[in-house]
Amino acid sequence: MFDWMLPEKHAIAILKKDHDTVKELFERFEKTDSSAEKEKIIARAVDELKLHAVIEEEIFYPSARKHVGKDLMNEADEEHHVARVLMAELDANAAPDHRHAKFTVLAESVRHHIKEEETEMLPKAKELDINFEALGQQMLARKKALKKNGIPRDAEHVMLVKANGKSDSPAASSTRKSSVLPKAATKAPAAGARKSRSAHATR
Repeated sequence: MFDWMLPEKHAIAILKKDHDTVKELFERFEKTDSSAEKEKIIARAVDELKLHAVIEEEIFYPSARKHVGKDLMNEADEEHHVARVLMAELDANAAPDHRHAKFTVLAESVRHHIKEEETEMLPKAKELDINFEALGQQMLARKKALKKNGIPRDAEHVMLVKANGKSDSPAASSTRKSSVLPKAATKAPAAGARKSRSAHATR
């Protein structure tokens, strides 16, 4: 079992605290029936996740990558990418009937990512012979600057802008299409039905 009894400004303790914060937000989201409250939680969780991703990608991951190994680190990179795509779609005001579903999928993905970090990556990273408190100070300083100056737009947000905000889940597209199909189907009866009615009329 990994020992989380670390100094408050230890880099790994900072990441663990971030994990606990977003997991608590996910639980609050699942327990409330208020749509307005859900929206507040989504906004807060997305901000927290963006801050966390930046300090991991800019500071912690480069320090740990070589020791942890490329397989685990590459998987972590891809999990960040998936989360960022979902966050970009949420920022672009995803289709209302899929917005809460999209956040639920984001929560599931992030929980999986957190579990892998806390059971595999972070215990291995802790073996590094580096000053984790100095690293933690860098992470806290970067987070403070991001809160003050804003979080830079990431590649996933840029990708969505290039798509003119039209990139959304296939599920949302399917919902839009299915709402049209029944109307179209009622415009003309099937050929067999027309023939049957015609034969009945001539009797």
